[in-house]
Amino acid sequence: MKFDDRYFSKFNFTEEQIDKNFKNALKDLNIAKKDKILDVKFSYVYTALIKAGIALLSVYQVKIKSMPGHHFKIIEKIAQILKDDSVLTLGNIMRSKRNLDFYAGGVEVTEKECSEFIKFTEKVFTKIKNIIYG
Repeated sequence: MKFDDRYFSKFNFTEEQIDKNFKNALKDLNIAKKDKILDVKFSYVYTALIKAGIALLSVYQVKIKSMPGHHFKIIEKIAQILKDDSVLTLGNIMRSKRNLDFYAGGVEVTEKECSEFIKFTEKVFTKIKNIIYG
């Protein structure tokens, strides 16, 4: 797997750090599943996806550099590693909505969207968990 030096740097993660990264992402996914406020659900499911990607990258002993476009690069790498184009499609829909919320005066998310994003993210988590824990 090739990682662009502009966005990624080598880092020696221990198994404990990888586990901690994944469990941190799982915590956010669980908040998204339990909370009733749609904006909270969306915010946490998006964060969970990004954190799960960070956990996945840590298996490859790389970390993301914090810079413009780094969330896109995380989503792109999740899709490449899992060989799943739906990650690129749905992940970028989520990222675009999050950007509109941050930079364009907010965005409305529906219950249906939140449900779809959570189901999608749960599937991604299952695949990442299998890579991390075998």
